[in-house]
Parts: sequence; C-alpha cells; structure tokens
Amino acid sequence: MPQIWDDPTTSDARRKALLRCLIDKVILDCGDHDIAVGRIVWRGGAVTRLEVKMRVTSLSKLARGEEMRQRALALAREGIDDDAITAVLTSEGHRSPTCEDKVLPVTVQKMRLAEKVELRRPRTRWTHGREALSAPELAAKLSIPVNWLYVQIRKQRLMVDRQRNGAYIFSDTEDVLKGVLDLRNHAIGSLDLRSCQPDQEGHQYG
Repeated sequence: MPQIWDDPTTSDARRKALLRCLIDKVILDCGDHDIAVGRIVWRGGAVTRLEVKMRVTSLSKLARGEEMRQRALALAREGIDDDAITAVLTSEGHRSPTCEDKVLPVTVQKMRLAEKVELRRPRTRWTHGREALSAPELAAKLSIPVNWLYVQIRKQRLMVDRQRNGAYIFSDTEDVLKGVLDLRNHAIGSLDLRSCQPDQEGHQYG
C-alpha cells in the first residue's frame, strides 16, 4: 500500500479510490474547545483516533486557555516582557486561538492588559559590552532556539545573573559557549554562570 500510494504515477483519483476501499467511515467530534477528535473506522473493524487542533474565536475556547492565562500573568508580574513570555508559553505547548502551534505576542499583551498588569520597564533593546551576549545573540551564535535558553533558565538548569533591566547577559568566552552546548547536548545536567554566590566560607564562583 505505501509503495502504491507514494508512486508518482498514482493519481489523486486513484488514491481516493484506494481510501474508499479501505475506510468504512469517519466520525468527527468537534467538542466544546479547540481539539476536534476524529475516528477512522477501517474495513475489518480497526479504529484510528486522531486529534486535530482547530482555530477558535477566543481564549476561553482553548482547552488550556485558563492555564495559559494564569502562567502568562505570573510571568508578567515577575517583570518579564511579552516577547519572552511568548517564547516560554510556546515552549510549554500553549498556542493562541488563531494559531495551531505558537503563542502570539498580542495574545500575551491582551491577557496582561485585561488584568491591568503593566510592564515594569520599557521594551527597549538591551545594551551591553562587546564581550557579552544577550540571550538571542547567544542562541544565534550557537544555532540553538532562544526558547530553549529561557526554558533552561526557568527550570534552573541554566543559572545566570539577571541585569537590572531584566536582561540575561552571557560572557562571550569559550568556556561559556562550551558549557551551554554541553547542557544542550545533555553532557551536563546544569550550568551555573552566576558571577558569585555567598556561602558560609566565602564565595562560590560559577
């Protein structure tokens, strides 16, 4: 069957005819939220269950809409900007009502403003020296997703000092770059890049 289906000489009409021979019926249940459940009943009695994400008209129609709203507001109250919140929510599997696979910044902004949660600082570009990298710059240099960096920071697998303006800044050194790649490749379980942490015997350097 796969060989016939993938053969470039097999026309769409022939593929439809094959499906009609194999499928008894298709049952679709749209439900009350954004997930439609489909069941394909094959001739012979076997059943395949599928879940399809649908576009909806509002946040309340999303199955995880309230969970996403609470998470977004918690991050916003910590002073995290809309773009960073968007990256975190997307990495956690959330999505906007009109998108199938990601959260849009405007969705985060609407949720935040609806609860009158204001940004603690203007959304401007971070300024730093040439010897340092912002999270997006580090991600670009190492060819890794910036979302992944924010998730590691949130889960405290990647510990780095946060600047007064809210930015995460990384030293542009071979040791730091190698450490982040080792974390990415699961060679190490965590990476502490904080400048220093006081303890009972002095300072512990990251």
